Amino acid sequence: MNVYTSEKIRNVVLLGHGSCGKTTLVEAMAYTTGILKRQGKVEEGNTISDYDKEEQKRLFTISTAVVPILYEDIKINFLDTPGYFDFVGEVEEALAVADAAVIVVSAKAGVEVGTMKAWDFCEKYNLPRIFFVTDMDDDNASFRKVTERLTELYGKKIAPFHIPIRENEKFVGFVNVVKMGGRRFTTASNYEECDIPEYSKENLSQVREILLEAVAETSEELLEKYFSGEEFTQQEISQALRNNVIDGTVVPVMMGSGLNAQGTTMLLQAIEKYFPSPAKTSIKGKNVKTGQEVVVDCDDKKPFSARVFKTIADPFIGKFSLFKVCSGVIKSDSTIYNANKETEEKVSRLYVLRGKDQIEVKELRAGDIGALGKLSDTVTGDTLSTKSDPIIYDPITVSTPYTYMRFRTKNKGDDDKVSQALAKLMDEDLTLKVVNDKENRQTLLYGIGSQHIEVTVSKLLNKYKVDVEIMKPRIPYRETLRKKVLVQGKHKKQSGGHGQYGDVHIEFEPSGNLEEAFVFEEKIFGGAVPKNYFPAVEKGIAECVLKGPLAGYPVVGLKATLVDGSYHPVDSSEMAFKLATIQAFKQGFMKASPALLEPIVSLKVIVPDKFTGDIMGDLNKRRGRVLGMNPIEGGKQEIVADIPLSELYGYSTDLRSMTGGIGDFSYEFARYEQAPSDVQQKVIDENMKQEEGA
Repeated sequence: MNVYTSEKIRNVVLLGHGSCGKTTLVEAMAYTTGILKRQGKVEEGNTISDYDKEEQKRLFTISTAVVPILYEDIKINFLDTPGYFDFVGEVEEALAVADAAVIVVSAKAGVEVGTMKAWDFCEKYNLPRIFFVTDMDDDNASFRKVTERLTELYGKKIAPFHIPIRENEKFVGFVNVVKMGGRRFTTASNYEECDIPEYSKENLSQVREILLEAVAETSEELLEKYFSGEEFTQQEISQALRNNVIDGTVVPVMMGSGLNAQGTTMLLQAIEKYFPSPAKTSIKGKNVKTGQEVVVDCDDKKPFSARVFKTIADPFIGKFSLFKVCSGVIKSDSTIYNANKETEEKVSRLYVLRGKDQIEVKELRAGDIGALGKLSDTVTGDTLSTKSDPIIYDPITVSTPYTYMRFRTKNKGDDDKVSQALAKLMDEDLTLKVVNDKENRQTLLYGIGSQHIEVTVSKLLNKYKVDVEIMKPRIPYRETLRKKVLVQGKHKKQSGGHGQYGDVHIEFEPSGNLEEAFVFEEKIFGGAVPKNYFPAVEKGIAECVLKGPLAGYPVVGLKATLVDGSYHPVDSSEMAFKLATIQAFKQGFMKASPALLEPIVSLKVIVPDKFTGDIMGDLNKRRGRVLGMNPIEGGKQEIVADIPLSELYGYSTDLRSMTGGIGDFSYEFARYEQAPSDVQQKVIDENMKQEEGA
């Protein structure tokens, strides 16, 4: 593969709803440009992008794939991202290095939740974008409905570039609204000029008007001309579009069929003409030597720096670090510096990945995307540079995982294998997290949603040959007491030789501080219990509070005061006093009106206005207390509520089904509160069953 300068590169992320046709479109462009002799199909599991066994089995994209396509004299690095929301981390990694986006919409399914989320991502990352309406070959396709809905959502920015030409209800070509000419497909994406059909003219004038309005909005001068009824010249239209697609004030809408590879040539032409090269972009970083913030232009004459945006840790193809060159040039057989880890890495071979295929290259210039194999210290988000000019770019931010499940290995000897496999999966996927909850004797797997966790479990089995089972997590309840009691604990045992004797009178009461497990005091008069046994009493309490007698959860908010006792000059020992204390605790705690405390979290749910009633009703059913609502731009509301953590089990799936996938939520621990008596009884019963089962 040739070496391309930044002016000749385009880095384009493909976004859209799950199963809208992104992977098929990439396949069609690879076929159009001659990379493929035969176009693969998602259903047949033979596409460039979806090369992973898990993707082939499930028939949808799970990981972002880079597919460089050469068109005319430019190189377009397509980043084919997953559409399903559980794999949003992959999308966020791709967005961190993309310079523009193609949002794919199915003409059959229309504008979906994923389409709107894709737009929101482009707004957040400030990316120029083009809508590509695919599936135009389908009988139920409606380009008009898609453009009307997009205009309704995003106003005068929307500029339809095409309208379809159909004959005998078949999609055979399109009218170029910018150039006002008919185009008929010959083979695949090739086309010839043709007359504009009569039946298209009425629709064409409406669509042309929308396009001209979008052009007029781009400058005062053109707006004046538009209102005075003057015609725009072809040059004015082209120039306005070129300038304003780049800054996002005009968003073209194009069409085609991924399955039949129709419309791909126009899309490639538009990407070359309207999308910016990396040369027009810059990135913020920090100079390690000076500590100053710097803005680095994408210039291959500057010292080398690159940002690692994705890691592939595959047991078959090995470990690859995918990176975007932010400045300078990287060559094979060179040494690079990881400023985050302060280590040097040796580059032996340099690759460009096309799906799973590795194409070896001698060098890559600023703006290009490449891969390095087997870097020992480098992880996703690290910056690579030269040792003489070390720089660190801002880390890649990904969504926080809030859905979690408890898991354990099916085969007892597999624990090490599972932790090694999960470490590799977490290298690849920043939205995956493992937490060892020692207190509740469980290991938790966090992901974006239940499907994310399910796919992870499947990968563990198929890629790494380790079998784990997932189950409902144990909620970290706490136990406490509500009244003051005085109890005696006596441990007396006589056997041959020394006996054992310890006697304590302890007052148990609430300490008023639920942050701490217990407070220990002593009020002994006249040496009833010698001082050297006080630590043994405290140790006994410390041991007891780890697992309360009510349901086996840690005890908090306890104050224990040693007020009296007795000892034997020969038979007393530390162990005897510790055992006497344990006895006193078990009796006293159950007499002191024990209660179960449940964790309460502060929940934030972001949904469009129309769903607020449903969400609040659902939160009430889950014992939530809605504290308020904050309006957010884009016709959304942020609902703030306090809710028991136990009631959020499965919330990710429920929220999606209530809002059609558009709702988002986040939460953080707030405090502990006494659980209602029915909840307490249920938890106690469940724990008794578990104890009996164990």
